[in-house]
Amino acid sequence: MTETSAESPAPTPWQFATVVSITDETSHAKTFRLRLDRPATHLAGQHYVIRLTAPDGYTASRSYSVASAPEGSPELDFTVERLDDGEVSTFLHDVVQPGDELEVRGPIGRWFVWNGTSPALLVGGGSGVVPLAAMLRLARRTGRSDLVRLVVSVRSPEDLYYGAELPGPETTVVYTRRGPHGGTRPPGRLTAADLPLAPRRAVTAYVCGSAGFANHATDLLLDAGIAATAIRIERFGPTGPT
Repeated sequence: MTETSAESPAPTPWQFATVVSITDETSHAKTFRLRLDRPATHLAGQHYVIRLTAPDGYTASRSYSVASAPEGSPELDFTVERLDDGEVSTFLHDVVQPGDELEVRGPIGRWFVWNGTSPALLVGGGSGVVPLAAMLRLARRTGRSDLVRLVVSVRSPEDLYYGAELPGPETTVVYTRRGPHGGTRPPGRLTAADLPLAPRRAVTAYVCGSAGFANHATDLLLDAGIAATAIRIERFGPTGPT
């Protein structure tokens, strides 16, 4: 998830996590694989707080969604977009190396989560795909891809996270500024036609992205007949498709 202010303290202790690997997702986003000292079972959609402490005692902390599927592993993936004015994201991108230790706390969040057993429509804008990717990965790992449909809106092919992994019968990618060569859909904002024609009954919709994207996607879902009580939204800062 794009860098946001950390939530109120959760009833989980801080622990150290070792950076196992760092992978470029796009020119401005990296996936950090962290190995926790104490394994914790997370739910698809939850997040952790990462805290940095300067030598003078100053601290900065931000919340980042877990990108990996729940599988009981002590290793978790976090995809972080580099924000030029982001204290934590710039440090992670510019300074952190494999082998370094980071302070983390989590998992946090019980509302924006998918249990892996009920129908879900996932709609993400830009880096908002991160917690939704955890849900898609869970569905694929457990053989329940029939339960999920993911729609991702990004500016261009170069801005798509997990580009080699996302394509499949469960996913639709909408390009708002420039599409891939040979693409059949003209670039443009997400529309009702981009949403899968799945049965609306008992479907829970998960929307994650910038405030503008989340509001627009929510309106489309409401117009499509999904009840407001069945839409769960996670908003972050001003980045993402417009």
